[in-house]
Amino acid sequence: MKIKKNDTVLIISGKHKGKKGKVLQSFPLKRKVIIEGINLHKKHQRGKKSGEKGQIVEIPSPLDVSNVKIICLKCNRPTRIGYSIQGDKKSRSCKKCGQEI
Repeated sequence: MKIKKNDTVLIISGKHKGKKGKVLQSFPLKRKVIIEGINLHKKHQRGKKSGEKGQIVEIPSPLDVSNVKIICLKCNRPTRIGYSIQGDKKSRSCKKCGQEI
C-alpha cells in the first residue's frame, strides 16, 4: 500500500470529498486508512464506576485507500505515487513533479 502513517491526503470520493487530513493509522491488509478528523462516528460509553455518568465519544472510522489521494509536499497538489529503487533502498516519489515523498 502506497499511503503510510503521517501522510497528508485528500479525500476524492464519498461524503467527505474535498477535505484534507493527516493519516493516523493504516491497515495494509484491509487496504484502509484512518484520517484525523474525518469519518467520525459516535459511540456511547457506559460509566466505568458506579455513580459515574456515561458519555458519547466520537471515534474515527477507517476509509478505503481507493478514496484518498496523497498530497505532494513540494507541489502541494494531489498526486499518484511512483517507486524508485536505488540499490537496496526503495523510495516513493510524486508522479507530477518527481520530488521524493
